[in-house]
Amino acid sequence: MSKKDIHVVPHNDGWATRRAGAERVSRTFDPQKAANDAGRATAQREHVEVVTHRRVGTIRDSDSFGRDP
Repeated sequence: MSKKDIHVVPHNDGWATRRAGAERVSRTFDPQKAANDAGRATAQREHVEVVTHRRVGTIRDSDSFGRDP
């Protein structure tokens, strides 16, 4: 099974982490920083990328913790 990237996305009035391709969020957070910190920790542990989105849905930042070619 391939590992899926972690996305930090807006969710209701807060923020959430969600795996790429998932319909449901993994965890919800109030400030974006808390969601981003949790997403980064998961991405580092699983050697995948964390992608942070803005409220409007565009990508704000991304960091890779896997093996880049």
